[in-house]
Amino acid sequence: MNGFPNKRGWGVALYLIFVAGLSWGAWTYGYGQAIGQLAARGEADLALASDRLVAGLLRYRSTAVLLSDHPALMDLHSGTAPEVANQLLQETVDKTGALTAFYLDAEGAVLASAHGRAPPAVAQSSYFLRAKDGALGAGHSVNALFDNRAYYFAAPSFAAGGGVLGVLVVAVNIDRLEQEWRASRPAVFFSTEAGEVFVTSRSELLFWKKVPGGMVNLAGDRFDITFEQLGEHVFLKQNLSPYVPNTALYLNQALPVIGMVAESLVDIRSAQRLAGLQAAVVAALCLGLGGFLFFAGTRRRALARANLALESRVRERTLDLENVNKALRSEVVEREDAEAALRQAQADLVQAGKLSALGQMSAGISHELNQPLMAIRQYAENGQAFLGRGQPDKTGENLNRIASLASRAARIITNLRAFSRNESEPMGRVDLVGVLQSAVELTEARLKQDGVELDWDPAATNGPVYARGGEVRLTQVFVNLINNAADAMLEKDRRYIRIVIDNGEKLAVTVRDLGPGIADPERIFEPFYSTKEVGAGMGLGLSISYGLVQSFGGKIRGANVGQGAMFTVELDYWQDEDGVQAQGALK
Repeated sequence: MNGFPNKRGWGVALYLIFVAGLSWGAWTYGYGQAIGQLAARGEADLALASDRLVAGLLRYRSTAVLLSDHPALMDLHSGTAPEVANQLLQETVDKTGALTAFYLDAEGAVLASAHGRAPPAVAQSSYFLRAKDGALGAGHSVNALFDNRAYYFAAPSFAAGGGVLGVLVVAVNIDRLEQEWRASRPAVFFSTEAGEVFVTSRSELLFWKKVPGGMVNLAGDRFDITFEQLGEHVFLKQNLSPYVPNTALYLNQALPVIGMVAESLVDIRSAQRLAGLQAAVVAALCLGLGGFLFFAGTRRRALARANLALESRVRERTLDLENVNKALRSEVVEREDAEAALRQAQADLVQAGKLSALGQMSAGISHELNQPLMAIRQYAENGQAFLGRGQPDKTGENLNRIASLASRAARIITNLRAFSRNESEPMGRVDLVGVLQSAVELTEARLKQDGVELDWDPAATNGPVYARGGEVRLTQVFVNLINNAADAMLEKDRRYIRIVIDNGEKLAVTVRDLGPGIADPERIFEPFYSTKEVGAGMGLGLSISYGLVQSFGGKIRGANVGQGAMFTVELDYWQDEDGVQAQGALK
């Protein structure tokens, strides 16, 4: 036991050494990957900058070649005044953006110039001497006329016999070319064959010159630079400028077409940060895992000790829980019995509402049944008399009338039987027009008795409209709404009810009356709330209707509209299992 802490300490130390080695490996791998990506991107940026510079310069070379044998320049050799040639060169400079242009004879004498003069010692320049030999010359220097860096293209013009008559020189303004990408990243510069920086995106490096082991600026100050080869990449360490990274990835590319070398210094700090982040993540994960395992072992031993005490407490609590469980099971049985009783009471309440509506309509329905029965009796006696007289045609007409009246009586009885029964079928597809027609037929006798004008046109919907609900329960809703509307207008001289189906984007049915309106719209769907006289009703009709509509997933609301009240029942269109709306439900 005494040696256990030392063993654990050695294990922790070895694990930390392992984590350090793994982190270093992650840093090395991540750094190498990041440097490779930086090098690829830097090479692409350097190639782009080189192409941009070369393309910008060669555009002026084409100008010099095309213009070198212009007639206005050729005429200069025959003694023609230089005004026309000067004008030509001036227009060329203005249109191309060149720094200047001038034309010399084979001896180096200036015959024409865009600005009336040419740089000194042009006849001794390398580009003039090359053009004098019949080749295309190119060179660079600081233009003494304009105090600007310039790149020169010299194109020879040939005599008819093949000799060189003169040389056209076009000077390019390097400052203008640099304006587009000056101060861009990474640092890019273009050095001459002598190692002098002639074009650069960092103005502070301009005209610096490479010397063995360093660089010298214009003031003669020497700055040390060192190159390190790591794998396939070269790194440069320097203190040239605060705007150039101290340690950078060095890239170069030869540009023989313009006699320069393109060089780039890519900042590697992003690669170092990325590699450091990866190493930190690996170290954090390893240390987190090690710490977790260390504390998990300590915790496991503590839990083993606590487990013994917990088991004894669990045994004590198990007995208590068994007793509580028995009490809960008894309570669940009582709750289920109460819910079953509540559902039965709700069903009985719905049925009571139906029977209450049937009782209210019983006198009118009896009258509706009595009329066809008496008419059937009369037509039967008439048919018997016509049959005795030998008039079978008249007898047939009476029999047809008897059949029609019997159908009417059967339809009334069918509606009553359907309305009075307890509906136990689940919700399904219901023809809303047929439901409303059944409700109208059930209340037709009562409405005639009370002198209520009903505005209802089943043909206005252009066919059936299928809703989601229960046929009997939905019929009860509209019977309640029609009866309530009729009750509200008993004291009115004009009694009018209008029923409309709106089968647009949403399916809705409105029942509107010309009664006194709703006294308290917020309470109309509360049970036992009624504005009728005592004994005229229990105040359950609208409450039952509210529950039935909600059971279909719909909504019902009442509001005062001008003279009277309007109740709106919103339902869902019936859709099949694939979500397709049933035919007849207009969109």
